[in-house]
Amino acid sequence: MNRPVDALPPGLEQLIEQLVERKVEERLGLVTEKLEAITARLADAERRGVSDRATIVVFSGEMDLLMSAFIIATGAVTMGLEASMYFTFWGLNALRKDKTFAGKPASAKMIAAMLPSSVERLPTSRMNMMGIGPAFFRSVMAKNNVESLPGLIAVARELGVKLIACEMAMGVMGITREELLDDLEYGGVATYLGDATDSRLTLFI
Repeated sequence: MNRPVDALPPGLEQLIEQLVERKVEERLGLVTEKLEAITARLADAERRGVSDRATIVVFSGEMDLLMSAFIIATGAVTMGLEASMYFTFWGLNALRKDKTFAGKPASAKMIAAMLPSSVERLPTSRMNMMGIGPAFFRSVMAKNNVESLPGLIAVARELGVKLIACEMAMGVMGITREELLDDLEYGGVATYLGDATDSRLTLFI
């Protein structure tokens, strides 16, 4: 026969209860901390969720590629998205309103001499034919009621597309603010990354 278990001494029983209660509280405390950390991460992820925004890096300086970039940007706005266009290197030619040599060092003057003087003088990426191609395509687009590049730029500005000129690229290309369109925004890679990480759509053209 099994012998009955003797009752624990009152002091030992109380000590065991205290130890168990302490362990339970420690476990519950760890669980509570983990739940709070998970809740905080979820709240932060929700707070930092992407916005209804499209961000386009405009690197190319050809008429047809620039038209594609502006068509996408204006299309995004009409679909309810915010749109940012970040112009760097050759893409800065889309924002030029004038060419100047005054006050520039020799290297900047050399680059300026090789760049198109305005958006109307941009080449095409294919079939440029020593400048004949762009004139041909502009004629075809006019006959088909397709907006020109200057017209698309104007529409983008009217719709509130954010046009940002890369200051670092401006320095490399020898382009000054006075040569660019009025009321532009200026920034660097941090400006682009800030918009890109908050965008549903990011393109490089």
